[in-house]
Amino acid sequence: MTRPLRSAAAGAIIAILAVLVLAADQFTKFLALEHLPLRQSVPVIDGVLEWYLTFNPGAAFSFGEGVTWVFTIVLAAAATTIVVIAFRGVRSRLWAVALGLLLGGILGNLTDRLLRDPGALQGHVVDFINTPWMWLWFNPAIYNIADIFIVSMMISVALLVLVGLRLDGTRERRDDGRSGSDAEATATAEPEDR
Repeated sequence: MTRPLRSAAAGAIIAILAVLVLAADQFTKFLALEHLPLRQSVPVIDGVLEWYLTFNPGAAFSFGEGVTWVFTIVLAAAATTIVVIAFRGVRSRLWAVALGLLLGGILGNLTDRLLRDPGALQGHVVDFINTPWMWLWFNPAIYNIADIFIVSMMISVALLVLVGLRLDGTRERRDDGRSGSDAEATATAEPEDR
């Protein structure tokens, strides 16, 4: 059993990881813009990985191309929610890591929405990673580093919720069939963060 983090330590983990992911995302987008031709495949590993530079005005699979500003607002709201949660009691290392990496991914794409052409709130996200083998299961998707962190951390958040790990590092007890008040009375909040 690991001791819960102090709020300041959890906040520091979230902030540091968010900045690292944001920096990695923006740096790789810079490299893609400097070195890749627009909308031309550059094979890296045949049939597995290729670079394909494009600009996405919409969400995943270019959904909602005409309402780019909506995605900007949603990203800003998600980032704000994570920051508020961070200051309201994250004491779990796993939650701090997941939220920090998720925040970094969100900020990566939000930066594009705010700063890239055609203008503020309407900016197109730079995508450049293509994995052709995934086309067997999904529509063609071209993505970036921020997208990888957003998707993988959303899965991680879902798993943390499913296993019952709370933001404060305690674990939810499963109902063992007793009445609600009996189960609540015996449910203790022991730190279970790993």
